[in-house]
Parts: sequence; structure tokens; C-alpha cells
Amino acid sequence: MNRLRTAHTVPEDPISLMRGVYKIVLPGVREELGKWRSRAETIPDPELRTQALASIATKEFHCQGGSVYAAINFDQKDVLIPLIVALQTISDYLDNLCDRSTSLDPQDFRLLHKSMLDAIDPSAQPDQYYRFREEQEDGGYLNALVTTCQENIRKLPGYVHAQPYVRLLVGLYGDLQVYKHISKELREPSLTSWRAQHADLAPDLYWNEFAAATGSTLGMFMLFAGASEEDFDAAAAKSVYEAYFPYVCGLHIMLDYLIDQEEDRIGGDLNFCNYYDSSEAMLARVEEIVNGARRDVAGLPHAAFHRMVIEGLLALYLSDPKVSEQKDVRIVSKRLMKKSPLTRLFFFVNSIWIRKHKQH
Repeated sequence: MNRLRTAHTVPEDPISLMRGVYKIVLPGVREELGKWRSRAETIPDPELRTQALASIATKEFHCQGGSVYAAINFDQKDVLIPLIVALQTISDYLDNLCDRSTSLDPQDFRLLHKSMLDAIDPSAQPDQYYRFREEQEDGGYLNALVTTCQENIRKLPGYVHAQPYVRLLVGLYGDLQVYKHISKELREPSLTSWRAQHADLAPDLYWNEFAAATGSTLGMFMLFAGASEEDFDAAAAKSVYEAYFPYVCGLHIMLDYLIDQEEDRIGGDLNFCNYYDSSEAMLARVEEIVNGARRDVAGLPHAAFHRMVIEGLLALYLSDPKVSEQKDVRIVSKRLMKKSPLTRLFFFVNSIWIRKHKQH
């Protein structure tokens, strides 16, 4: 297997990683989101403008977390950070549009998410993604996000090897977004039927855990980071995909749903943590997913970096103020914290600090 030989240093301890986060990642993300915020403010349609601005204002930490993968190759930070921020911003914007949609039309949701498939295909032509919805005029905002992704992808020397896996992950992500946003009575049967169609992928996961794994963008971002290396080949791309999907990706989104349970209950939204017989059963499965994630990244080059990503995920979500407001979640959080290495405490403190000192 190609070992992603590098002339630069990949951070493999928490202090050097967080130094890079504070010095490079956070300022880079802030700059990119500032550009997209300015662009979003000019969107003619008031509903599209509202959702574009809201997605940037409330989901900045998604871009911050995703852009940590630029640490794999800080020499290419000016490609990786704009690319990751643009794709994550598409994802967050579309999530807002579908969550607060003026329609429940799967055709609409499918076409909106075609923008992500186009964004990761440098040969694709931007489409009229709003064709099946009332709101149409975004002043070229979504197309600009798509072309920004394409322009930066063209600068990744190993992308030809990463593209099949990125395409698979983005396709699954789009499927999930369609099925989880359609009429409530159709969501679960559509998701379980879709899971059955992909029974060969992640066979050890329950349908709700598989769905969660497809909702993560982390595998895509790590494939971008790998493809920024000159010697990234087909074997390296396969190893990254297999190390991240399904367990690292699944852990990412299961933690997201874990802390959002009360919020989703109030809003009547689908939550993948609600499909267990008890909180004890849920905890046991989340622990298995954590263990699977740690096991799968152990074979990657710079395994310590990927272990820190896992501990950082636990820290980021379990330090969220929502945890203390939900008794069951608090209990699960304490159990996961006890079983996590001491490095997680370091990331826990840093996650709280970043939340309190958010700059725009």
C-alpha cells in the first residue's frame, strides 16, 4: 500500500495539531466563510438568502471540523480549506433548504443534491438546481460553490484515484438527504428499503447506523487530503475509504444525533438514536462504533492523527451544552468519556474554548 510519503510533517500529537488549528485552520475557515457570507447577502430570493446565511451562522463548526483535514498537507492549505469549506457549505445550505422546505418533493431534494455530485466532478456543468421548487433566484450562489469545488479539485494530483470513492460517498449522502426529508410516514420505510439495496455495504450496521454513516462528509474530506499528495494511488484511496466508512463516518453522525435528541423530539424530526430498545442498548452500539473507528484507522499512515480526529469528535460533541440538558445523554456521555484516552480531555477543553471565543 502507498504510505502517503510526505516531505511535510503531519501532526501526530494534540499540541501540534491544535497549534495548526489555531494558526491555520480557524483563520482560513473564517476567511472563506466571510467570502460566502458576503455572497449570500446578495441572494435576491429572501427565503434562499435567509437559509444560506443561517447555514453559515449556525453551522460554522462543521467547516472548522472538516478543515482539520488540511493538517494532512498544510502545504496545500490554500486548495484544501477552500474546497472543504465550499463543499461543506453546500451540504449545510441544502440541509437547511430541505429541513425548512416549502415542499416535500423528493424530485426537488434529489436535484438540489445533484449540486454536490457536480461539485466533486471537475468535468460536470452546473445545472438549474432549483427547477422543482418555488424559490429560484439565488444570484448564482450555489453554482459559485459548485465551481469553487471543481476548481480546487483540479489542483489535487491524486484525485483520479479518490474520485470513485468520493462519488460513492456523495451519492449515498444525497440518497439519505432525500429519504430523511420526504413526508414523515414515508421516511422510515424508504430508508430501510434503501438500506436493503446496499446490504453489501457495512453489513454489521443496523439500518439506522448505516444511514448515519452516509450522512458524514469526513470520508470525502480525508480523500481530498490524501489526493493532495503527489504519490496518492489507487491502493491509498481504497485504504482511506475503508478506514473511514462506515465507522468513523458513523461515529460522527451518531454523536450529532445523540446530542440532538431532545431538539428533534420537539421538532418532530427523524433521529437515528431513537431506534434502540433502551439508552443502554444505544450506548452499547455507540461504543462498538467507537471501537470500530479506532480499529479501522490504525492501519492508515499517520494513524495517530486519525486517532486524534476520533477523540476530537467525541470531545466536540460531548462538550456541547445540549449534553448537560438531557439526562440520558449526560449518562451516555460520562460512560464514553471514562473509556476514552486522556487526549480526549485536551480536545474537550479546546472545544469549549473555541465555542466561547467564536469570531466572525
